[in-house]
Amino acid sequence: MCIIWYFMTEDHKQLLAVFETKVRYLMALCDTQKQKINELSALLAQKDEELSRQRDDIRVLKTKCDNMLTARVVSVNPDELKNAKMRLSKLVREVDKCIALLNE
Repeated sequence: MCIIWYFMTEDHKQLLAVFETKVRYLMALCDTQKQKINELSALLAQKDEELSRQRDDIRVLKTKCDNMLTARVVSVNPDELKNAKMRLSKLVREVDKCIALLNE
């Protein structure tokens, strides 16, 4: 390397210095991007876990609603049944909105 450096012109030395600087910059940029990727991967895993928990909660709540409706059908008059169905429909729409927000 020393012999080659000795025979290089100033232009070559300057080009080599610029090249080394650009390579160092690219390496630093690569390290930064790897760090961002790791952070985003961790955030994605956290969101996936949160989404899974929310879906489990929704399943449990839907089951509870179904059980409550089944229990009430036996002891409810027709007007109350209609109101119960409307309330349940509203709850289902709200749950669907929550799912849509989680999926964004």
